[in-house]
Amino acid sequence: MTYQRQYARVWIPDPEEVWKSAELLKDYKPGDKVLQLRLEEGKDLEYCLDPKTKELPPLRNPDILVGENDLTALSYLHEPAVLHNLKVRFIDSKLIYTYCGIVLVAINPYEQLPIYGEDIINAYSGQNMGDMDPHIFAVAEEAYKQMARDERNQSIIVSGESGAGKTVSAKYAMRYFATVSGSASEANVEEKVLASNPIMESIGNAKTTRNDNSSRFGKYIEIGFDKRYRIIGANMRTYLLEKSRVVFQAEEERNYHIFYQLCASAALPEFKTLRLGNANYFHYTKQGGSPVIDGVDDAKEMVNTRQACTLLGISDSYQMGIFRILAGILHLGNVEFASRDSDSCAIPPKHDPLTIFCDLMGVEYEEMAHWLCHRKLATATETYIKPISKLHAINARDALAKHIYANLFNWIVDHVNKALHSTVKQHSFIGVLDIYGFETFEINSFEQFCINYANEKLQQQFNMHVFKLEQEEYMKEQIPWTLIDFYDNQPCINLIEAKMGILDLLDEECKMPKGSDDTWAQKLYNTHLNKCALFEKPRLSNKAFIIKHFADKVEYQCEGFLEKNKDTVYEEQIKVLKSSKFKLLLELFQDEEKVLSPTSATASGRVPLSRTAVKPAKARPGQTSKEHKKTVGHQFRNSLHLLMETLNATTPHYVRCIKPNDFKFPFTFDEKRAVQQLRACGVLETIRISAAGFPSRWTYQEFFSRYRVLMKQRDVLGDRKQTCKNVLEKLILDKDKYQFGKTKIFFRAGQVAYLEKIRADKLRAACIRIQKTIRGWLMRKKYVPALLGKSTLALIQIPLSRTFKCDTFALAFLCWLGGNDFPGKLRKLNIMKHKSIIIQKHVRGWLARVHYRRTLKAIVYLQCCYRRMMAKRELKKLKIEARSVERYKKLHIGLENKIMQLQRKIDEQVKLRESVGKSLPHSVLTTIILWSFHIFGLISACGSANTTNQFHIVECIQHVFCCRHNWSSHFGFLFSVAEAMEKKLVEETKQLELDLNDERLRYQNLLNEFSPVHQCIASFCCGSGILLDFLLFFLKQEPSEKKAPLDMSLFLKLQKRVTELEQEKQSLQDELDRKEEQALRAKAKYESLKRQELESENKKLKNELNELQKALTETRSPEVTAPGAPAYRVLLDQLTSVSEELEVRKEEVLILRSQLVSQKECNVLNMSFHHHHVSLLYFLNTFLGRQSPQDYHMLNEDGELWLVYEGLKQANRLLESQLQSQKKSHENELESLRGEIQSLKEENNRQQQLLAQNLQLPPEARIEASLQHEITRLTNENLDLMEQLEKQDKTVRKLKKQLKVFAKKIGELEVGQMENISPGQIIDEPIRPVNIPRKEKDFQGMLEYKKEDEQKLVKNLILELKPRGVAVNLIPGLPAYILFMCVRHADYLNDDQKVRSLLTSTINGIKKVLKKRGDDFETVSFWLSNTCRFLHCLKQYSGEEGFMKHNTPRQNEHCLTNFDLAEYRQVLSDLAIQIYQQLVRVLENILQPMIVSGMLEHETIQGVSGVKPTGLRKRTSSIADEGTYTLDSIIRQLNSFHSVMCQHGMDPELIKQVVKQMFYIIGAVTLNNLLLRKDMCSWSKGMQIRYNVSQLEEWLRDKNLMNSGAKETLEPLIQAAQLLQVKKKTDEDAEAICSMCNALTTAQIVKVLNLYTPVNEFEERVLVSFIRTIQLRLRDRKDSPQLLMDAKHIFPVTFPFNPSSLALETIQIPASLGLGFISRV
Repeated sequence: MTYQRQYARVWIPDPEEVWKSAELLKDYKPGDKVLQLRLEEGKDLEYCLDPKTKELPPLRNPDILVGENDLTALSYLHEPAVLHNLKVRFIDSKLIYTYCGIVLVAINPYEQLPIYGEDIINAYSGQNMGDMDPHIFAVAEEAYKQMARDERNQSIIVSGESGAGKTVSAKYAMRYFATVSGSASEANVEEKVLASNPIMESIGNAKTTRNDNSSRFGKYIEIGFDKRYRIIGANMRTYLLEKSRVVFQAEEERNYHIFYQLCASAALPEFKTLRLGNANYFHYTKQGGSPVIDGVDDAKEMVNTRQACTLLGISDSYQMGIFRILAGILHLGNVEFASRDSDSCAIPPKHDPLTIFCDLMGVEYEEMAHWLCHRKLATATETYIKPISKLHAINARDALAKHIYANLFNWIVDHVNKALHSTVKQHSFIGVLDIYGFETFEINSFEQFCINYANEKLQQQFNMHVFKLEQEEYMKEQIPWTLIDFYDNQPCINLIEAKMGILDLLDEECKMPKGSDDTWAQKLYNTHLNKCALFEKPRLSNKAFIIKHFADKVEYQCEGFLEKNKDTVYEEQIKVLKSSKFKLLLELFQDEEKVLSPTSATASGRVPLSRTAVKPAKARPGQTSKEHKKTVGHQFRNSLHLLMETLNATTPHYVRCIKPNDFKFPFTFDEKRAVQQLRACGVLETIRISAAGFPSRWTYQEFFSRYRVLMKQRDVLGDRKQTCKNVLEKLILDKDKYQFGKTKIFFRAGQVAYLEKIRADKLRAACIRIQKTIRGWLMRKKYVPALLGKSTLALIQIPLSRTFKCDTFALAFLCWLGGNDFPGKLRKLNIMKHKSIIIQKHVRGWLARVHYRRTLKAIVYLQCCYRRMMAKRELKKLKIEARSVERYKKLHIGLENKIMQLQRKIDEQVKLRESVGKSLPHSVLTTIILWSFHIFGLISACGSANTTNQFHIVECIQHVFCCRHNWSSHFGFLFSVAEAMEKKLVEETKQLELDLNDERLRYQNLLNEFSPVHQCIASFCCGSGILLDFLLFFLKQEPSEKKAPLDMSLFLKLQKRVTELEQEKQSLQDELDRKEEQALRAKAKYESLKRQELESENKKLKNELNELQKALTETRSPEVTAPGAPAYRVLLDQLTSVSEELEVRKEEVLILRSQLVSQKECNVLNMSFHHHHVSLLYFLNTFLGRQSPQDYHMLNEDGELWLVYEGLKQANRLLESQLQSQKKSHENELESLRGEIQSLKEENNRQQQLLAQNLQLPPEARIEASLQHEITRLTNENLDLMEQLEKQDKTVRKLKKQLKVFAKKIGELEVGQMENISPGQIIDEPIRPVNIPRKEKDFQGMLEYKKEDEQKLVKNLILELKPRGVAVNLIPGLPAYILFMCVRHADYLNDDQKVRSLLTSTINGIKKVLKKRGDDFETVSFWLSNTCRFLHCLKQYSGEEGFMKHNTPRQNEHCLTNFDLAEYRQVLSDLAIQIYQQLVRVLENILQPMIVSGMLEHETIQGVSGVKPTGLRKRTSSIADEGTYTLDSIIRQLNSFHSVMCQHGMDPELIKQVVKQMFYIIGAVTLNNLLLRKDMCSWSKGMQIRYNVSQLEEWLRDKNLMNSGAKETLEPLIQAAQLLQVKKKTDEDAEAICSMCNALTTAQIVKVLNLYTPVNEFEERVLVSFIRTIQLRLRDRKDSPQLLMDAKHIFPVTFPFNPSSLALETIQIPASLGLGFISRV
C-alpha cells in the first residue's frame, strides 16, 4: 500500500455525500493518529484515525480507471470506488448500465433513451458480452448464447426496489428474445409473449409514491424454445400479489391501473351496463387522492389492454365478463353499513351500490345483504348465525373484494398461459424473474417481511453462485485456492423458516382460537430474544421486532400479521357467489376447487405457482380442513422453495436495478439512496468477494502490450509468458501480490494501480526528455544565427582586450628598463591602438548595416503581407460593388487626368522630403553615430579590464558631453523646422492618399467591368461579327453631359482584337469552302465512274442476251435444245450465273439509288436497268415454258445458236476435267483401300499372336486376358463410332440448313415467276420444278430448339450450371446470350407461346437456383451479371431507337421483329433488383464478422493504442491471433469480391454500386460498434480508424473506383475518428467540431463525446460543460434522433443500359454445357 506517499488520494466518510475525495498533504508514518488532508474544494482538514481499528481511509483509483464498464476492473475495490464509478458513468457519460462481475447494474434514468431500438438489438446480436458496452441486451444475448451452446436452461433475475426499473428491464429482455429468435410457427408467438406485458401491467401494476408503474407482484416467465432455438411458447408464474391495494391505498398512490382504465372508458356504449363513473366516485379508487398519472392516458391504455387480450385469444365476451367483475368490485367498495348497536349492523334497504353489485354478479340481493352483516358459527352440536359489528362487516366486505380480485387475477394468468402454451415439445427455456427487491419503510408489515425473506433466499443463491464462479476460475487457471470468507445469510433464513422460526410461530398462532398479534409477539420474544444474534426487540415497543438482514436492520410492526397470514373470507359469502348465474364468476371459484396443493406436481413436472402464492386457504372436497388451511406464509414459503429449485437448475444472470433519487428527476444521482440500494442488492458483497482474492486479471498478451514500456529490450523473449514473469518479479517484489495462471495473471487489489503509476512515471519521464530535447533544439535553432554574427566581433575584440589589459604592465616594464627605445616603443603602441580602433569602427559599422538591412527587409516583407491582405479585402468589396457598365462610365469621368495630377503631387512631396532630409547637417549625425559606436566598443572591450585601463572611456564620455551643448542649439532649430514640415507633409499626404484610393477604386471597377467583355471576345471567335456590332453600337452612342469619353487605348485594343477575329473567321470560311469543293468533286468523280461501270456491265449483259437469243433461233435441232441435252444444261448454268449476277447488280443499284437520288441521270439509268431485267425474266419464263418446235425458230431469229455451240465446247472441256478429277479420286480411294487391307493384315497378325499367348496361359488368366482385350477393342470401336457420329451429326445439321435455305430460295423464285405469268398461262402451261443451287449465307445469330427441350435447356443452362467453370473458361454473360438467341428464334418464328414459355421458365429457373444456392456469393454474382446482360440484350435488340444508337448495321438486322417484350423487361428488372438485394445480404453476412475485429479491435499500427485493464467481462483481444480478422482480411475479401464480379462480366456501373454498398456496410457497422463501446472511444483508436480508412481509400484508388461514391459513405466514420482526435476544451474547439461533423447527427456527436475515454494519463476527459456547449450549438440542426446508422439500409440500385459489341452470329456454344440439342441458325 502507498499510504506513506505524499499527494496520495483517499476517500473519507461524509454525512452528505457518503464519501468525499481528499489528498494527503504529509507522508503517513506508522503510529500517526491524524492525517493531514486537503479536500477537492481546497479546504484543509485533519482526519483522525480510529484508535481501535487504526484503519486508514480507502485509496482512490487512478483517473484512467474511473468510468470503466466493469467495476471489477478497478484496482481498488471498495464501496466509495464503486459509488464514484457509477456516478461518473451516470452523470458525466449518461450511461445507465455497468457491469459488476456477473451482475448488470441498471440505474433508472427517468427519461426515454434511444438505446432500445431494433438497430441496437441487431448490434448486440451475436456479440460477446465483454465486447460491447454494458446493456440489458448484452445479458439477454449471453443467456441466449449459453442456452444454445451449453444446452442448459437459463434464468435472468431482475431485482430492485419499487421504481428502480425492474419491469422495464424484464420487458426489454423479453423483447430481445422475441426479436432475435423469431417464432417457429406462423402464430407469431413472440408477439403474444410481448402482448402479455400490457395485460399483466394493467391488473398487477399500480402507482406508488416511488414509482408510477410499480409491479405489485412477482413473476417468473419461462420463454420456451425448440431445438432450433426459436420461441414456441411461454409460461408465467406469479408470486405474492398485493391484494390489500384493492381496498386501501396510501396518500398519493393509486389502485391497480385496470380500475382507472375502466372509469376513463365509462362513456363507451359497451360499458353503459357497468354503471361506471369518475374514479373519485368509488371508495376503492379515491383513497390515495391521485387518480391521474402525469403523461398517462388511461382511456388509451384501456384500448391497448383490450387489443392485447384479443391477441392472446381472450374473446370479447370474456373481456366484458372481466370488466363486469371489476366493476362489481368497485361498486362493492361503495356498500355502506349502518350500526344497530355495538355488535350488529345492517345495510340500508335498496342500497344502490349493493344492487348494482348483485346485478353484475348475478346473485340475490337479500342473501348478499344478509351475509355481509352476519356470519355462521359451527360447533360440534349446533350452528349459530351471529350478527357482526360495522367494523367487522367492513373488513369482511374488503376481504371478499380482495378474494374476488385475486381469483380473477389467477384466472387471467391461466388464460395467458393457455394462449402462450405450445403443442411443440419444449427443448429449453430462458426464465425472466421480475421480483421485488429488499424493502424497508418507516412502517413495515407482513408484505415487507415476505419480500425481504424472498430476497434473503435470492441473496444466498447469488453469493453461492459468485463464490462458485470464483472457485472455478481459480481451478481452471491452476492457481492455489484459498478459502474466501463471505457473508452467509443461512442463520437469517433459519430464523425465518426453520422449525420454531418466525413463520412457524405465526402459523401456530393463527390456529389458536384466541390468537392475536400481541401474543405472537410475546412468543417471538420468548423464543428468539437473546438467543439469536439476528433477532432484536425495539426498546420502546412490545408489538414489534427487528431482524438483521444481509442489507440492513428492519423493524417490523406485528399488527396485522395474523389477519394477513390467515387471509380470512367468510364461506357463506363465497357460497352466495357460487350460486350465481354468471358463467365467468362460476369459473373463478370452480378453478379454486381444482387447484392442486403447492407441494404436488403436475404431469409435466412443473408446479402451477401462479396460483399457490395468492390463493386463500379454502377447503376442497375429499380433504380435511386441517390439510387445506394453508396460510399465506406457508404458501409463499413453498412457492419460494420451488422457485429456488428452478433457479438452481438453470444458469443465472443477474440484473440489479438502482433508483438514483426519490423525486424521479432525470439523471440525478443521490449518493445516499444509491449506496443504500447497493448494499441491499448484493453488489458490494460481490465486490468484497472479488477483492478478497485476485480481482484484477490480465492475459499474458494484454499485460505485455500494456506494460511493454516498462521492459528493456533484453527482457523481451519469444515466450510472452516467461517475459511477463521476469518483468513482474522485478516490478513487484512481494510474490503474494500476484499469481501466474495458465492463460492469465492474477493481481491482488491495488497492484494494477501500482503498475499504472510506474507506467505513467516512465511515460512522463520519457515525455520530459523528449520535451527537453526538442526545446533545446528549438533554442539552438533560434540563437545559432545570432551567435554566428557575434563570433566575428569576438575574434576582433580578443586582441584588443588583451592589449588593453597589458597597457599598465607594459608601461611599468618599459619605465623600469629605462632604455633609449622607450619613446619609440610607446609610439608604436599608440599606433597599434589607433589601428585597432579603426578596425573596430569599420566592423561595428558593417554589423550595424547588416542588422539594419535585415530589419528593413523584414519590415518591408511584413508590410507587403499586411498590404496584400488589406488589398484582398478591398478587392472583394470592390467586386461586390462593381456590377454594371453604367457604373464604370460614371467612375471613368476624368480618371486619367486625376491620376496624373496625383502622381505629380506625390513626386513633389517625395522631392520635398528628400530635400528636408538633406538639409540636416550630415557631419553632426555622423559624429554622433561614430562616437556612440566608439563608446559602446570601449565598454564591451574593457568590461573585464583593470580600473587603470578605463581612462579612455572616461575621456570619450567627457568629450561627448562637451559637444552636447554645441549641438543642442543647432538641433533645436532643426527639429522645430522639421516638425512643422513633417506635420504639413503628413496632412497633404493623407489627403493625396485618400484621393488616390478613390481614383484607384474607380479605375479598378473599370477594369473589372471590361474584363468579362474582353474574355467573351477572346473566347467566342466565331461570333466576332456580333461582338463587333455590339461594340460599335455601344461606342456610337452619343455621350451625355455626365458621361466622360472612353479609354481610347482600351478601345483600340478591342478594335484590333475584333479585326483579328474577323480575319481568322474569313480564313476559316475560305478553308471550309475549299474543302467542300474538293469533297464535291471527289464525290462527282466517284459517281461518274460507278455509273460508267454499271453502263458497261448492262451493255455487256444486253449483248450476251442478244447473242443467246440469236443462237437459239439459228439452232433448231430439238436434240440440241432438249431438256436433257448437254447444251441445255450449259444454257441452264449460264442462265443461273446470269441470274446471280443480276442479283448482285440489283443490290448495287439499290445502293447507288440512295446515293444518286438528287441527280436526274440516275432515273434514266434505273429505268433502263429495270427494262433489261424485265426482258430477261420474260425470256427465262418463255424459254422454260415452251412446248412446240415453233418456239425454237423464234429463238434462232437473232442467230445466237453459235454461242450455244461455243458453250457445248466449254461443256466438253468441263466434262473432261470432271473425268480427270474422278479418275484421281478413284486412285485415292484405291490407295486408301490398300492401306485398310494392310492394317487388317497387321491386326490379324496381332490377334494371332495374342491367341498364341493366351493359349499358353492358365484358364483363369486366359479368361481375364481375353476379357481385357475385348474391353479394349470395344472401347476403341466405341470411340471411333462416337467420332463418326459427331461428324455425321455435323453433316446432317449442315445439310438441313442448306436444304432450308434452298427451299426458301426456290419458293421466292416461284413467287417471282408467278408474278410475271398471266393467269391464262398458269392454267394452260404447268411449270416443271427446277432445283437452282444457291450460295450458303452466314449465321443469323439465332439458336433453334424444340419445344419439348425447353426444360432441358433451363436445367443445363441455369439449374445445373457451375458459375466458377463458366466464368473462368468462357465469355462473360454466355448464358444470357444463349437465352436471348433462343428468344430471337422464337420471335423469328412468330411463336408467342414459345417466347412466353421460354422467358417464364428462365425467370423461374433463376429464382430457383438462387433459392437453392442463395448464400453463395459466386452464384448470386453470376446470375446478377447474366440477368443484367439478358436485360440489356432485350433492350439492345428491341428495335427502339433509343437503344440502337451504338449498334452496328449487322446488330440492327438482328432486332426482334414480331414481339414487344417491354413487360418482360420490367419483370427482369425487378428480378435483377431482388438478386442485387440478395447479393448485398450475402456480402453483409460475409463481411459482418470481419468488420469490428478488422476496423476497430485489431491494431494495424502496433503499439499506438494501449490496452486498458478489464474486468471479469473480458473483451476480445486486440492482438491478432490465428483466428482473428484483421484489416488485411477485409481487403483480401474485397479483392475476392471484385475479381469475381469482373470475371462474371458485371457492368462497371453495377460494380461501383456494389462497392458503394460494401463500404457503407463497413462504415455503418464500425460506427455503430464505436458508439456502443466505451473502450474504443479514445485518441489512439481514432488514429487507428483513420489509418484503416486510408487503406480502404487506397484500395479504391487501386481499383479505379474513387468515383463510385464509396468514399463518401465512410464520411461519418471519418468524422467520428476526427472527433476522437481533435481538441475538446474551448469554445473555438466546439465551433470547429460543429462545422466538421456535418455527417454525424447530434445524438452521435454527443454520444462519442460522452464515451471518450483516456487510455493514458496524458489525455484529458471531456468536460460536461463542453458537451452542453456542443448541444447548445447544435440545437437548431434538424437531423435524425436515431443514434445508430441503419446497417441494413440498401441504396436504390439502377441498371444503366450497357450495349454489347459482341456479334451474336460469332458466339460458339461449348460442348461442356450439354446443349447439343440446340442448333445455330
